[in-house]
Amino acid sequence: MIVAGFGFRGAATVASLSDALARAGGAGVALLATAQDKAATDSFTAFATALALPIAAIPANELSRQTTLTLSQASLAARDTGSVAEAAALAAAGPGARLLAPRVVSGDGMATCALAKGADT
Repeated sequence: MIVAGFGFRGAATVASLSDALARAGGAGVALLATAQDKAATDSFTAFATALALPIAAIPANELSRQTTLTLSQASLAARDTGSVAEAAALAAAGPGARLLAPRVVSGDGMATCALAKGADT
């Protein structure tokens, strides 16, 4: 299973999220993941609905346990992880998951996306 993890600012739109997914090469994604406190935002739920994909809401303690490829100082300070997108993707994909690449940033700078593949696929 391939999971798309997202980090995004409050002002991110569905277009921001869609652009980040496209830049990450998100074909074949089965699940969307983000930080628990962001999962129910209007833009993220509308994005998931448009794609007809479920959302995994990842608790902060699970995000901080993931080893990310990206080391954003802002993300470390705010979320105790190097990349919310990478950490969310890894946590949702389960034990033994691996990132397909470092996270990418949407053209407007409002969203990041990373893809992870579960160990069972």
